[in-house]
Order: sequence, then C-alpha cells, then structure tokens
Amino acid sequence: MALGRALSVAVTGVDGQLVEIEADIGQGLPSVNLVGLPDAALQESRNRVRSAVANTGEKWPDGRVILALSPATLPKVGSVYDLALAVSVLDASGAVPGERLVKTVLLGELALDGRVRRVRGVLPAVIAARRAGLPTVVVPAQAVAEAGLVEGIEVLGATSLRAVVAWLRGEGTLLEPDGLVPGTQTPCGDLSDVVGQDEARWALEVAAAGGHHLLLTGPPGIGKTMLAQRLPGLLPPLSEAESLEVTAIHSMAGSLSAEQPLLTLAPFVAPHHSTSVTAMIGGGSGMARPGAVSRAHRGVLFLDECAEIGTKVLEALRTPLEEGEVRIARRDGVARYPARFQLVLAANPCPCAPARDVDCICAPLARRRYLGKLSGPLLDRIDIWVQMHGQAGATFGDEQTESSSTVAERVARARARAAQRWSEDGWATNAEVPGHILRKRFKLPRESIAPIETALRLGRMSARGADRAIRVAWTVCDLREGELPTVQDVMSALNFRQRGAQ
Repeated sequence: MALGRALSVAVTGVDGQLVEIEADIGQGLPSVNLVGLPDAALQESRNRVRSAVANTGEKWPDGRVILALSPATLPKVGSVYDLALAVSVLDASGAVPGERLVKTVLLGELALDGRVRRVRGVLPAVIAARRAGLPTVVVPAQAVAEAGLVEGIEVLGATSLRAVVAWLRGEGTLLEPDGLVPGTQTPCGDLSDVVGQDEARWALEVAAAGGHHLLLTGPPGIGKTMLAQRLPGLLPPLSEAESLEVTAIHSMAGSLSAEQPLLTLAPFVAPHHSTSVTAMIGGGSGMARPGAVSRAHRGVLFLDECAEIGTKVLEALRTPLEEGEVRIARRDGVARYPARFQLVLAANPCPCAPARDVDCICAPLARRRYLGKLSGPLLDRIDIWVQMHGQAGATFGDEQTESSSTVAERVARARARAAQRWSEDGWATNAEVPGHILRKRFKLPRESIAPIETALRLGRMSARGADRAIRVAWTVCDLREGELPTVQDVMSALNFRQRGAQ
C-alpha cells in the first residue's frame, strides 16, 4: 500500500480553505474512488485525471485508487482539484518526489491530454494559500497575471501536467508573473457629454461624494442612462485592498480578462430589467455564485427601467442595501459575498412615457401603478430622488459643462473630509454611518434639524428617511467645505427626498 498527498483550496464565496488530498493505492481490481463530499463535476474528474496522467506519459496504478479530500465535511465543488488529484496519485506511486509537494498548493482543471485549464476563483484561492502560510502556489498559465497580484507568495504558472511533473522532479521550470503593472481602466464617457440637467448633475455629484443611492425619473432619452454611466468616473480609484476585494469577486464570477487582471476603477453593473432574483442576488446549484449586487461591490449597480423589474427582484435588494453583504444558503453550504454598492434607479414616469408630460395618455391609476413596484420600504432606502425634465434647445446649445475630472476633484475633497471625520470608527463615506451615531455623537444643532423634526411629526418621512436626510446634509456640507451642516444643507437634503417619485 502506498500513500501520496497534495494540497489545493476550496473557495466558498470569497473565502478559501486549504484542502488536503490523499491518494491511497491498494490491492484489488483497478478502480478510482473519490470521497470527501465531491459534487458532480468533481466526481467526473476521476476520468479526466486518469486520461491526463496516461496521455502525459506517466503510468496509472493498476490497483484500487482511493482519493480522499479533507476536511471531509466540507463540500467540494468544481474542477479546481484536478491537478492536485493527479499529482497526489503520482506521489503515491513514487513517480514524483514529495519535497516540493508539502509546501505547494496546486490549482487547475486538466484536459484529457494533460493541459492545465483556467478555473474560477484563482485570486481568492491564492489569498487563502498565503493566509495558510504556504510559500508556493501553482496555477494555470492563463491565470498567472491574476494570481501574481497577491504579494508574499511565490506564484508559478503551468501549461500542462507534464510541466508540473518535470518541475517537481527538478528537471524544468514553470512560468512566473512578468511583474508588469496592470493597465489603468478608463471610465465610460465624460460628464461634459451631458448637456443641461443642472439639478441632476448636482444630484450625481452629491451621490458620488457621499456614497448615496439615487433615483432618476423622467421621459425616455432625457439622459438618465448617460448620467448613471458617468458616476464611476466621479468616484475615487479603488485602493489596493479594495481592488483585490473587487477582483476576487469577479474572479469567482469568471468575468476577469487576461488583459485586465486587476480592477482599479469602481465597477459598473447594469443587468437587464428581465433579470431574476438569482441573477441579481447570487445563487445557482451547488455553491452559490456572485450576483449583480456583489459584482457591483465598491461600485455602481444601475437598474434601468426599474419599473419593469419584477417586484421580488426589487424587494430582494433591501438586505444588501442595509447590510452591505449577501449570505446565500444552498445545498453545499452558505456563501458570503460583499455587496456594498451605490444603487442608481432609472424609470419613466408612466407606461406611455411621452416627451412632454402634458401628452401623456395614461389613466391616473395606470401612472400610480407603474411606479408602484417601487415599494415604500425600498424608496425609503434611496437617499436622493430627482425628476428630470426636458430642456428646449439645450441639446444643440453651445453651453460648456464641467468635465468628470473637475467634478471628481471636488468629490475627492469631500470624501477626504468625511473619511477623516469617521476615521476612528472605520467608515469611509457618510452613507455608511449608522443613524444612532449621527443622532448622538454628531448631533446637529436644534435649529438645523428643525425641518426634519417637522417632517417626522407630520408623517412625511420615517425615522430611516430622517437618518438618510442627515447623511445627505453632511455630504452637502462636505462639498461646500463647511464644518457643520446648516439648516440650508438640511433643506437641500430634504428637497432631494421629496421629489422625483411622484
């Protein structure tokens, strides 16, 4: 009886856990048994691994092979373990020495001819390997640039099982990251492309400065989508930690490209209005995959034609908007994905949506029902409401408007003031600050919050809405570089909440 070992990583959500793979070669009829809660894709790896080993020129054991993945109680999903399974069998048969195996994590899917194919979740897996104290990780050659983003661990790329075997024997080398800094992303469009709509532009600036959610209503073709697409260009570039966090999510989603392995700009995600709850929040069979809310983490989630989106989909946004993460329970466990994004909703005022409101042919009840899908609890979580109107002649006018870079400078200064104010508690934007902190430790003067108290007393807003109005007031104060929000700042915040959704 012979025993071999190799190491891999199981990724659940964006969290990875080290997996030890043991191969036992015993007497009996030739067979391969896989244990340790493998899913269907992993069960099929028995045939892939056996063919890959044979086509690489190595001998597959003639006896009974048992492959055990530990911890046995952790569900194993996908084909990421193929390379480690094959090497563990070769280690058990004595075909490769075990000196390098004990300190190396192996990731990758095997083709029948022994090629190593790219898999999802390489970045979070490499982070988990570094956290576990392993000095080396071998990944598919196509994922070397992605894995090379993690510092403190040696990353090697393999094109085939033959190359890995040669490296383990000390007879060859594997690919290394080229060390080149990934290119910088460019935002989609410039704010100077939007003519007119001064109120909407100001609302977009306030939303960017404070991390607030935004609702835009108005007739089609007025510029709602253009404004939303330019919001990422107003946000500060992602920090190094945020870039890795966002890139890890997109790695799990399989949306990273070899040309841009690191995401440095706030992501912009705009799902179609026919999207499902699973596509929006995350899910799928086996272990849940990230949805649109997680792919928009640290960026913008834009829901165009939000009145056409299913009610269940819209209501599913409540928890991510409040908690900044989603926890999805599926057959193979609970996946946790961060989901702290800025929500931008856009909708027409009614089903017919004419260019001029006076030309509307919809019945009053139809108009009310159209935006009725936006429930009170959901709207209560939207900080800024803006109703856009057409401006005659503005499209062909010569008026010069501010560029994204100019507005982004003001946004950066406002965000810096907010980050300094909340630095002791770890919050970066005004939108993240809990309501009880605003009411107690940073309480505004009575005369400043008098309009909010009046609105509460008359039932025009909820307590949650009052907290959000105070957050917007702080953002308006930061943009004008004031020390404390005044009654004018509070009135501006209230004005944002009382228009746009009628």
